[in-house]
Amino acid sequence: MKKDSYRFAIIGLGKVGTAIGYLLKKCGHRIIAVSDKSAAALKKALPYTGGRALRDSKQAVQEADIILITTPDDIIAIACKEIADPGLVCGKLVFHVSGAGGLDLLDSAKKAGAAVASVHPVQSFSSIDSAINNLPGSVFGITAENKAKKYAVKIVRDLGGTPIFISPDQKPLYHAAACFASNYLVSLLNVVELIYESVGINEENARKAYLPLVYGTLKNIESSGSISALTGPIARGDVSTIRKHITAIKKLHPQHSSLYSALGSVTTNIARKKGTLSLKQARIINDLLKGVTKYEQSK
Repeated sequence: MKKDSYRFAIIGLGKVGTAIGYLLKKCGHRIIAVSDKSAAALKKALPYTGGRALRDSKQAVQEADIILITTPDDIIAIACKEIADPGLVCGKLVFHVSGAGGLDLLDSAKKAGAAVASVHPVQSFSSIDSAINNLPGSVFGITAENKAKKYAVKIVRDLGGTPIFISPDQKPLYHAAACFASNYLVSLLNVVELIYESVGINEENARKAYLPLVYGTLKNIESSGSISALTGPIARGDVSTIRKHITAIKKLHPQHSSLYSALGSVTTNIARKKGTLSLKQARIINDLLKGVTKYEQSK
């Protein structure tokens, strides 16, 4: 392999695989071949990646130095087994991009003589073009055996990312944190829209209302951290407001009552860390969130 540029084969042409191929080509690497079971996926990806478009993954990897498996997580091991021939992968590098999956998904390639690693971007992609725009500047979690580490780091840096190393046993928790930050944020904001809708605010106006709030909160977190950025009734110890929230949500959105309480409990702990909430206030708020009555609180 040349020191500064490699020949890549990409197996699985979703948004991430296609975007990575585009960015690798842009920074001087050569995409030898791309492979996908779907002819439509190959047709869509090829203008971005270049290379030979092949349905047969074994053909795709023949001339590559580095093989990227960018299929859905559930079929990474299957895709790897299809190319795990010593004559095809011995002495080469085989990577996948799963956030939660370990190197065991690539065991068949390792047994065939390949060095293996996982390179996962901590980023969300709604389209190929958004992936191309969002990958540079992202953190990438790397899990790699020693022979593959320096190549994984180079790929991440060539993509404009920041490499961090994640051990195999840490990967599920590392990926769960990313799901909280992205997927569950989407779910939470969907709940916000539903609540606004129930008071007569349409979806468009709901976004106009909450997005500046979200952006402002993110800026506060960026500048001072998540604990210092906390504001609102729990941070202030405003028990009467919290009680009103609980009553209204139980009446009109009972399906989200447990979500409000669970997040309220977490928020109470953060407010204690921030130092704006006394232990007594925290106990009262936690009792309210658990549904403890005023009589029970006084005992």
